[in-house]
Amino acid sequence: MFNIFLVIQTIMINNNLSFYSVKILAEIIRDILYFPVWWYSRGLNNVLKSLGKFLINKQKSLGLFVWIKNIFKPMYGQYDWQGMLISFFVRLVQIIIRSFVMLFWLVLVAVIICFWLLLPLLVIYEIIFQCNFINSIF
Repeated sequence: MFNIFLVIQTIMINNNLSFYSVKILAEIIRDILYFPVWWYSRGLNNVLKSLGKFLINKQKSLGLFVWIKNIFKPMYGQYDWQGMLISFFVRLVQIIIRSFVMLFWLVLVAVIICFWLLLPLLVIYEIIFQCNFINSIF
């Protein structure tokens, strides 16, 4: 016996499969073409904002500006010349060490930004290199 509902269901499944396959394929192609635009615009902006917040938090945790602001104030309220001299050199050493730590974080952020900018180019280069290597084998 011929079941009309089974035929209609089969046609609907095939139509839905082809419709959604084309739709998914078009979305994948759009995402691939939009990726470089996103990477160098919105993605870069997000990375720069988050790394800026990271550097601000590192500076706050190091308290570098507080040490610089108070370099000439004596520690523990000792206003004699020995206390002021010791306070100055202790704070100077602290400022130098904390500046090197901050410089380390700054260099690390600069390396991350350079890596972010060069990563897609490196991936494209490696894909081309691997394709040429495979072609040279055959």
